[in-house]
Amino acid sequence: MTTSTGTRSTDTSMLAAVLEAPDRPLELLRIPRPVPRQGEALVAVTACGVCHTDLHVMRGEVAFPTPAVLGHEISGTVAELGPDTPTGELTVGREVVGAFIMPCGTCPACLRGRDDMCGPFFAMNRLNGTLYDGQTRLHRADGRPLAMYSMAGFAEYAVVPVTALTPVPAGLDLESAAILGCAGMTAYGAVHNAARLQAGESVAVVAVGGVGSSIVQLARAAGAATVIAVDVGADKLAAAGRLGADHLVDSRTVDPVAAVRELTGGRGADVVFEALGLPQTFQQAVGMVADGGRMVAVGIGSGAAAASIPITHLVRRGLQVIGSFGARTRVDLPAVVASTTAGSLSLPETVTRRYPLTAVNEAFADLAAGRIQGRAVITMAGLP
Repeated sequence: MTTSTGTRSTDTSMLAAVLEAPDRPLELLRIPRPVPRQGEALVAVTACGVCHTDLHVMRGEVAFPTPAVLGHEISGTVAELGPDTPTGELTVGREVVGAFIMPCGTCPACLRGRDDMCGPFFAMNRLNGTLYDGQTRLHRADGRPLAMYSMAGFAEYAVVPVTALTPVPAGLDLESAAILGCAGMTAYGAVHNAARLQAGESVAVVAVGGVGSSIVQLARAAGAATVIAVDVGADKLAAAGRLGADHLVDSRTVDPVAAVRELTGGRGADVVFEALGLPQTFQQAVGMVADGGRMVAVGIGSGAAAASIPITHLVRRGLQVIGSFGARTRVDLPAVVASTTAGSLSLPETVTRRYPLTAVNEAFADLAAGRIQGRAVITMAGLP
């Protein structure tokens, strides 16, 4: 087993934010540092993104076992590799980002390149909070288990299957790079895999938070002729404008469907991305699509939330409604990193807030209240 002490304490414990049960604040506890097994790496976490999906779990709107450690998009440094783990580029000391979809690499979906449909990931991690041997790597000091939401990134250290890790080049802001594993990868999958966006097409993005603002940038880089940002609030829309949106639609002041259709000469947008997961915005997004166009649903809904779609309109107008959950980790996460280094995805413009791990509850309160533009990250800087 290869190890590295790095610059952190040699103590074998770590701080982690634990969700004891839904609708309770996260508690900062000291627990044993996890140990990676075969095919896994221990990552000294630099930062972890603040995502609405974690908020859904905290509120009990998305079922997940508790007590648990959340956090599913990280950046950091490889501190240790499990026994008999092929290294490749993932050597101890290498800076990496970790994806929220952690493909097993061996199931039928993974073997055909559909990491985003990995059966064991959904069955074992998303339903049971474990890794692929059916066990969690996290425990309290007394040995009681803690479930892992993806790699459980709201902690000083995280165990991650190496299939979910990608090296990042030197010089990239490692704190900001944390968002590449969910916001960036989800946006990339929506634009390039689900929508198959073509140069010259018109685009509308409904909800321009962390994922939506990344979609704005990647759609612009893919050659969209027009990009329309739809949200509530001048600050979020102004930020989307700086990231490449041509038109800004405030749903609080105008009918967003009528506004998008007017901005596209009455026909609607060729591709509409819905990045919030509310029934109302889902229906609005369908209403914005041009004949023969595509609506790509990216936002996760609360519980059993459902939206109504006019069947006859869908059929007669040849619309497509496409679900998009992340992307193909092993292929697309390196492409997302490359997009960042090429300037197609701006980390300084997308990551607008940073909180220490000790302020994790403040971060989620700000997220719930709509006070975060783009994406926020939780950092491990300054911890004892």
